[in-house]
Amino acid sequence: MDDSRASHLSVVLDLSPFQWQLSAEHQPYPLPLNAFLSQLLAFLNSHVASKHENTLAVFAALPGKSVMLYSSTDPVPDTIVVEADSYPPFKLVNSTVMRRIVEELDALQDEEAPCSLVGALAKALCYINRITLPSANTTNNPADGHDPSILPDPRVLVLSVSPDLSTSYIPIMNSIFSAQKLKVTIDVCQIYGLDSVFLQQAAHLTGGSYIYLERRDALLQYLIMSFLPPPSIRKTLSVPTQDKIDFRAACFCHKNIIDVGFVCSVCLSIFCQPVPVCST
Repeated sequence: MDDSRASHLSVVLDLSPFQWQLSAEHQPYPLPLNAFLSQLLAFLNSHVASKHENTLAVFAALPGKSVMLYSSTDPVPDTIVVEADSYPPFKLVNSTVMRRIVEELDALQDEEAPCSLVGALAKALCYINRITLPSANTTNNPADGHDPSILPDPRVLVLSVSPDLSTSYIPIMNSIFSAQKLKVTIDVCQIYGLDSVFLQQAAHLTGGSYIYLERRDALLQYLIMSFLPPPSIRKTLSVPTQDKIDFRAACFCHKNIIDVGFVCSVCLSIFCQPVPVCST
């Protein structure tokens, strides 16, 4: 792997207002949404500054929907005013992400609806699939044998504060299989709440890192040290790894996370109780 080539990062933000309210009130180390966003923007700017050719996309998982907040491949809007003492890429990322987050949060109708984290993850994978497809009008470079339109080490970083939804087990497993086929690494940072069973499996099965944030006041340090280096460079770094992985699954009948289940020998469906005839 040529580490001098560009890298792509897609970030999935869990923007559940209810969960962020709990995070702001949790002791010790409360982390409100505004403090999280300030540290997030510093991390995004670090990725942009690492290499000029690096690409970035930001997706938001909101109650009942998921949207794209920013893409470095989109044209620069005329409304962005860059000051003389600011770096234009930083200004573009900061202003666009913050403006879109405010717009989406103001437009929310039901703040207590389940957060569409899987939908945002699926959109991130679809976006990566689109930008990494070989271009029809691009020829391979005989010097290195690579198509310059293909970005190496595409990865997704999920920043989550919501608990697992048992109904999302099958969709998130489908996303994991798609990421494996696309050779996309999924990194996860669980900022608040209990450990996520499904996101642990997503990080493990795609070769990514899963970190449960114990010191939320040090979020930026976790992001810079663990998730800024691309996967090809992490081999030479001491990146935190998972000591144990929760491989529990959700049953197909009641959508409950179970420790012991019964598997259909034909379709491999999982049930919490033995059934005479497979319902799937």
